[in-house]
Amino acid sequence: MEFDFAEEQPKFLMLMYGLIAFVAVVGGLLLLLDVVPAWFARRREAQLVAASASGAPLPRRPKQREGLFALFFMLPTVLLLTIGLVVPAIRTTLLSLMDKDSNEWVGLANYSWMFSDSSIIRVLTNSLIWVILVPLVATGFGLIYAVLVDKARFEAVAKSLIFLPMAISFVGASIIWKFVYAYRGDGDQIGLLNHIVVSLGGEPKQWLLESPLNTLLLIVIMVWIQAGFAMVVLSAAIKAIPGDIVEAARLDGVSPWQMFWQITMPTIRPALIVVVVTLSIATLKVFDIVRTATNGNYDTSVIANEMYNQAFRYGENGQGSALAVFLFILVIPIVIYQIRNLRQQREG
Repeated sequence: MEFDFAEEQPKFLMLMYGLIAFVAVVGGLLLLLDVVPAWFARRREAQLVAASASGAPLPRRPKQREGLFALFFMLPTVLLLTIGLVVPAIRTTLLSLMDKDSNEWVGLANYSWMFSDSSIIRVLTNSLIWVILVPLVATGFGLIYAVLVDKARFEAVAKSLIFLPMAISFVGASIIWKFVYAYRGDGDQIGLLNHIVVSLGGEPKQWLLESPLNTLLLIVIMVWIQAGFAMVVLSAAIKAIPGDIVEAARLDGVSPWQMFWQITMPTIRPALIVVVVTLSIATLKVFDIVRTATNGNYDTSVIANEMYNQAFRYGENGQGSALAVFLFILVIPIVIYQIRNLRQQREG
């Protein structure tokens, strides 16, 4: 098959436009964040040197100019947040109040559908199960790993193996675990789980077809991935515990169990909160695992997956937007709690 440049020319033009846009955006950001501030800094330094050499009082920048200077630095961030977050959030909220074609206002009908349709209630229930189990179980396993491998002989190797799943994408991890749960009729089982069951004298099952067990098996994938993240953060928090406190506790005859509950846990509480909050937000947005493993079938769908289905597969823009807004509302309290917690830590 010969390559026809004339036929592929539009694609090359689009590629060229993309490269030009990329260079323009990156160049503009470098100009705003590097070249311009450096020019102002050199100018200010020259003024200070000149004033010092002449014995004149050092020039002071007016407060109004300082405010404009700060606004100049904040402008790129504010602009990107407005384009990437504020505008889409407002538009999605408006779409959630309209019909599937976004032509007529329907008020809160899409939200009423969300809490009255049995299939969507099942989706919300699944999301609740995910949010409860994943942060708690992943954080629990991460804490156990962090405590067990702390100051162990092969600590670095053990941590690397535990953290390794974090290097795998959600899609890749889901494909790996689909092979673990694989089912092959009455023949030889290629799935690890069914092979173990058959070896123990049991009958193989189609694990991902049985509800609600399939939801729990998908949660295992998320826990497997995120436990390494929890372990790294909590291990760093454990190592940050002052050695004199640990030594004093040992001299007082504190047992390992008492050391864990009375010294370790209170000290690493801020890190625990960070891990749980981070995993909670990540779990609320989970999409890849469900999409890859079951496509949301067999009562395994979650909010993000159903939002995609409604908006892009079924053409229900209003209902898909309503699910997106609901997901956004669920994340807000968690973020507010984290901000308040960080503020209290700084003040403390």
